[in-house]
Amino acid sequence: MKNTILKVKNKDSLGCLRDFLGRLLESGFVDALLVPKMLSEGDGYVQALVKDKAMLEGVNPAAPTMAVQTARILTELNRGNLDKRVGVVLKPCELRATVELVKFLQINLDNVVTIGVDCPGTYRVFDYAQMQGQGASPGKFLKKPDGDLFSCFKDGEIKTGEASGLRESCRICEYPVPVNADIGLGFFGFDFYEEINVAVSAKIENEFTEKLSMHLDGGSTENRDKVIRKVIDIRKEERGRVFADLKGKTGSLDDLMQVLSTCIRCHNCMNVCPICYCRECVFESSVFEPRASQAINLAARKGATRMPGDTLIFHLTRMSHMGTSCVSCGMCDSACPNQLPVSSLFGLVGKGLQDMFEYVPGRDVTEEPPVSVFKEDELHAEAEN
Repeated sequence: MKNTILKVKNKDSLGCLRDFLGRLLESGFVDALLVPKMLSEGDGYVQALVKDKAMLEGVNPAAPTMAVQTARILTELNRGNLDKRVGVVLKPCELRATVELVKFLQINLDNVVTIGVDCPGTYRVFDYAQMQGQGASPGKFLKKPDGDLFSCFKDGEIKTGEASGLRESCRICEYPVPVNADIGLGFFGFDFYEEINVAVSAKIENEFTEKLSMHLDGGSTENRDKVIRKVIDIRKEERGRVFADLKGKTGSLDDLMQVLSTCIRCHNCMNVCPICYCRECVFESSVFEPRASQAINLAARKGATRMPGDTLIFHLTRMSHMGTSCVSCGMCDSACPNQLPVSSLFGLVGKGLQDMFEYVPGRDVTEEPPVSVFKEDELHAEAEN
């Protein structure tokens, strides 16, 4: 990766980012951009496919909320013939999910330019809307009485008031920066209102410099590396506390059932998950359609039976299917109507599986996921001495 520094004028970081994205469109480097764009009410963001530079007003690559996992949108775009080049702004977890879906042949990156952005964390859509309603300015970045979330980019410190509102999956995420993006927009280690780092991969370096007439001068990133390490250490410490607490609550099958006791099997967590990509799902088939006779017979044997049933097997089956590729984006938590700790639970189980197979989802597009590879000597118990 080679990099250059964008100088922000008049502390208008958002204008600087929009101008850069506009140059990608104007130069013909991309034909369209998939980016977070502010709603007309100013209380949230949705993903928008932009062709006209003038429509970049309201676009915010660093939007501190995530209404949908962009990797899921890419799977939809790839169902047709994507014959135009699209630049896609991706948070680190969205980029990692995209890489996993490439491996499962759900996404083709031939006509996709990945634009990864540093992420300080995100707020739930509802929480963000509430904050905006309490006086945050929709035309600027989220600001609250106790500070500005994006001030953390300079030194890696997030104020207590800011951090407490972030989604738990963000507070424990150890991937605050994008990995292997075609273009990386780097904020950590810089004063966000003065400078923005742009890193370009070797794959597109020549075309980038030619079309955008931008010289990649390789500005210093020493402070950036130090700040990123600090952010990761803070998040790992928080993750340790969250996982330890969850382990204590799920030590047995009965305990796990208690944690998931309010699950209504609405399938929201499955429907928003980028890794749950199957077109046909057993949980949406006749196999799990409720049958009155079966339910009544079960109630007769047990005296009473829970309705809807099979909630535990639903979550366990999902874990077995996608645990090694779970990127802990937290969308399942945000979608759960009963606020179950789905993301933390899947993160805990997923981390164990990923460590077992020495696999990091989203790290490398050429790294084969464990579920697609058979190794004869895998997981054999060690012989006793």
